[in-house]
Amino acid sequence: MSKVKPRKAMVFEDKLENFSPKRKKHGSHVPKATPSTIGDRLNIIILLFLYTLQGIPLGLSAAIPITMQKKHITYKEQAQFSFSTWPFSLKLLWAPIVDSIFWPKFGRRKTWLVPVQYLIGFFLLFLAMNINDWLVFTENPNTTFLTLMFFCLNFLAATQDIAVDGWALTMLRKENVGYASTCNSVGQTLGAFLGYVVFITLESPTFCNKWLRFTESTEGLITLQGFLYFWGYTFMIATTLVAIFKHEKDQSTEHDSLDLNLYQTYKLLGDIMRLPSVKSLSIVLLTAKIGFSAIDVVSSLKIIDKGIPKDDIALIGLLSIPLQIIIPVLITKYTAGPKPMNVYLKSIPYRLLIGIVIASIVYFTPYFIDQDGKVSMFYYIIVLSSFLLHQLTMYSMFVAVMAFFARISDPLFGGTNMTLLNTLTNLGGAWANTAALWMTDFLTYKQCSTNEYNTCSTETEINACQTSDGKCDIVIDGFYLETVLCTIFGIMWYQYFSKIIRNLQSKDLKHWHVDAKKHSKL
Repeated sequence: MSKVKPRKAMVFEDKLENFSPKRKKHGSHVPKATPSTIGDRLNIIILLFLYTLQGIPLGLSAAIPITMQKKHITYKEQAQFSFSTWPFSLKLLWAPIVDSIFWPKFGRRKTWLVPVQYLIGFFLLFLAMNINDWLVFTENPNTTFLTLMFFCLNFLAATQDIAVDGWALTMLRKENVGYASTCNSVGQTLGAFLGYVVFITLESPTFCNKWLRFTESTEGLITLQGFLYFWGYTFMIATTLVAIFKHEKDQSTEHDSLDLNLYQTYKLLGDIMRLPSVKSLSIVLLTAKIGFSAIDVVSSLKIIDKGIPKDDIALIGLLSIPLQIIIPVLITKYTAGPKPMNVYLKSIPYRLLIGIVIASIVYFTPYFIDQDGKVSMFYYIIVLSSFLLHQLTMYSMFVAVMAFFARISDPLFGGTNMTLLNTLTNLGGAWANTAALWMTDFLTYKQCSTNEYNTCSTETEINACQTSDGKCDIVIDGFYLETVLCTIFGIMWYQYFSKIIRNLQSKDLKHWHVDAKKHSKL
């Protein structure tokens, strides 16, 4: 059996948790020779393009909830759709299979990459044929089918990610393998940018009329259907070219680390999870984001509900991309030492405080919109400032925890440790965000304006209210109550787990590693 090296899972923080690029660690492949792109430039371009394709479904998965919110769907339906982003948090479950089962004549990575990308193209084309009926031209979006389709898309994109991560290690020369993480980060960011920001802005008639047209129109420059068709055909054509013209190197030169088969890899993951230190860290990672979830995933949707154009929200997200590049560089000197989690802990109180500020901004949003629907420039300055501060604390925590994972991971087992730990932190964010969206409706109390006993809690009551010429008014907005509850939980979590985190950080590496002899290839 070929040896297995599962890769690091992608970090997808709130849908609009949502889209920070992943940082890969290839510690066991650090070259001694001086890197030179001569002879590898085409390979770097191919990797960059493949990672960009991977980012398209991620960007679309962030754009669809924004589009659905304009249809006034419930937050329970948003919670349902958020399940579509879970595959990147769970890909550790099938990563060893992708790494170990392949057709040697076709290529270890192409065995998975080619069919998976064809399927992504097929799903995009199928979505394009049905998206008008499921979303665009209806006031009642088919959330179930959209969730299913985008879950499949993200499952396929996560599988493509595993294959490309592995191929990057052999496609590039050893002295250039460090460029793989750069291609990953830049490519995924670019893909998410195209699938989210570019789509949202160019699909918006308001943005196009204001900035790109001389004559106003009721439509944007692109449509969701046309956008899906374009990328569906792009995937098909690109995959065909890769299948025909790009060949893999000899598999015998692929890896230098411990040789594990499929069974041994899954056993290794189980043994790592049973370590007391990893058990404690798992609880930390699976609960750490509860305190921030309401702000991270609901606040942007609430701002849209208050009347802020969705393309303005997308442009604000665009401004965070330079921050994603700058912050890791600035924070590295503080996280490179033996106690990177100090930065993590110091960021938590500030992130909780900024969350309260953002909730206050959401509450006062209507006061900044005049009768003509124009939004005060001062409002955008406040939103942008608070958003950037929020991103600063979020990425400080992200960089710190990544540095901690890199320090405690056993290099003998390649990326297995990193993949496991990142799966836990990603899953902690995924379930907290889904729960936060669902709880928003659960905590919201409405009342019909013509019947105080009608709480508009079911479709029947809503229809009855509308039939009587009434309106379902929000008496208690669940978002604000949820923000208070999450903040209180975050404070209590910080008080309890800060000591545990400091204790885990001080543990010797032997508490994080399993016995290598038990897992060596027989």
